[in-house]
Amino acid sequence: MATGATEAVELRGALMRLRRTTGLPVAFGGLVEPGRHQARISELNGTATAALSALAVSSGNGLGGKAVALARPCAVMDYPSSRQISHEYDAAVAAEGLRAILAVPVVVRRRVRGVLYGALRTAQPLGDRTLTAAVEAARDVEQSLVVRDEAQGLLAVAREPEVAPDVTEGAAWERVREAHGALRALAPRVVDPALRAELLAVCATLAASPGPLAAARRVRLTPRELDVLACVSIGTTNAAAGDRLGLRPETVKAYLRSAMRKLGAHTRLEAVVAARRAGLLP
Repeated sequence: MATGATEAVELRGALMRLRRTTGLPVAFGGLVEPGRHQARISELNGTATAALSALAVSSGNGLGGKAVALARPCAVMDYPSSRQISHEYDAAVAAEGLRAILAVPVVVRRRVRGVLYGALRTAQPLGDRTLTAAVEAARDVEQSLVVRDEAQGLLAVAREPEVAPDVTEGAAWERVREAHGALRALAPRVVDPALRAELLAVCATLAASPGPLAAARRVRLTPRELDVLACVSIGTTNAAAGDRLGLRPETVKAYLRSAMRKLGAHTRLEAVVAARRAGLLP
């Protein structure tokens, strides 16, 4: 799935949750355009017109632009008459008939990446519960963007075709193994099925690469058993693997014991070696 399509899915889901948890009849939002100080409204939920569609909101302008510039939530009880904001976008807001509006920035690694809005068609205060629920919806988008960014970064590393001349073969394989372990740990957190499938496909490619211990024997391990073994292969403890995979240490041990049994191994190291010979790990 293309990046833009993935972002659209994330925003759409967040706006649906925002409306469901706040009870607000209208929600809309968009991401900050790369290299520009403006967010473009790309997703509408509950709107009656297309007046807000594709609207470019400059940083500092209007309610959303203020939220972007300050990197914090902002709200007005009656948009048309508010003196807290500038009014460049009054025509679009009036066409949709909106009055009370809140805007919450989507902030990833201290950089504003987008803005979510919730609105009423009546002028009234928006309470703390409503604002808190809107902030939580924005946090969901932030987490999705963080995971997607990490996934794309790891994919780029995993696909790097060449190794620097001063990197030995052993060191190069350690880099491959670290990337493989990170990808396996990240994949279950990826909501987008297309991106998750791409991550797992890259993992399979890395594992099948003809490393120094590759062999023909094949063993069937479950995805979670492979996740645990991938962590173990780069020296991660059971507790650290649990933190990385979102599992309890006891569950990690259970998966590890199962993998060892299938591989005919008696120790963690033997299991890793056997998995590499089977082409399951790089």
